Amino acid sequence: MADGRQDEQNGTDAEDRKADTCVITALYRYPVKGFSADAIDRALVPAGGIIPHDRQYAIENGPSGFDATAPAHLSKTKFLVLMRNALLAEYETEFDPGTGQFTIRRDGAIQVSESLYEDDGREAIEYWSALAFSGILNGPPKIRFADGHTFSDVGEKCLHLINLASLRDLEARLGEPIDPARFRANIIIDGAPPYAELDWIGRSIQLPGINLQARSRTSRCNATNVDPATGVIDRQIPRTLMGYFAHMDFGIYLSATTDGELRVGDRFQM
Repeated sequence: MADGRQDEQNGTDAEDRKADTCVITALYRYPVKGFSADAIDRALVPAGGIIPHDRQYAIENGPSGFDATAPAHLSKTKFLVLMRNALLAEYETEFDPGTGQFTIRRDGAIQVSESLYEDDGREAIEYWSALAFSGILNGPPKIRFADGHTFSDVGEKCLHLINLASLRDLEARLGEPIDPARFRANIIIDGAPPYAELDWIGRSIQLPGINLQARSRTSRCNATNVDPATGVIDRQIPRTLMGYFAHMDFGIYLSATTDGELRVGDRFQM
C-alpha cells in the first residue's frame, strides 16, 4: 500500500467513512532543538504560530550563518541534532518559561542549569556544551535565537502530530516497542485508524479551542533511529517505513488557522 491504508480494501469510500473520534493524549514542546521535550497540559497557539518556546533555541555546531536580525530557516545539520548527534539523547532537559532556566541532567544528576534569557546563562551552557560534545563539534557551540523564530526542520511555522494507532501498527510489524518520543511530535492523538492522518492533508481539524489544518506529511529522518532514553542507534525507522509502504512518511505537519488553545483531552472528529 502506498500509504499503509487503502479505502478500496476496506470496502468503503472516503466520503462514506464514518467519522473517527480522536483525542489528544499528550502535548510537547522542545525548547532547545535536539534536546528532550517538556510535557505540557495546554498551550496557547496564535494563528500561523507554534506552541510557545518550541524550538526557540538551537546550539550552533560550527559557524552556521544564522543572523538574529534577519532570521531565516537553515538546515538542521547546522546545529546539534539527534540525526547526527545521538549523544544528545543521553541528557534529560527541563525548561522554565518564566525564568528561562534550562536544566540538563544525565542519569538524574544535574550537569548545568542556567537561564537561556541571560547572556551569562547562555555562555555557561555553551561552555558546558563545548566540554560535553567536544568529539562531535565542528566549532565553538553557540546558542542561537531570535524573536519570533523557531528552529523547525521545515521553513514554515507548524505543529507536528503523530497517531498512536499508526505507532501500534508499526510496533506490531516490527515485533518491538517503539517510544513515541522518537518522533518528536508536538501533538499525540489516539482514536483514528492506523495511518488515517496521512489522508488528512488539506483538511480542517476543529478542536474545542482552536482550528488547525493538516498541511503535509512528515518524512522521517535518521533521528528516529535513536533510542530517546539511551542515545543508542537501535532501529532503522525510515528504512522500515520504506520497506512496508514505499515512503518514509510518519505523522503530519499542521498549521493553526485561528488563535486558540490546545489541551490534553481535547476531542475532535475526522
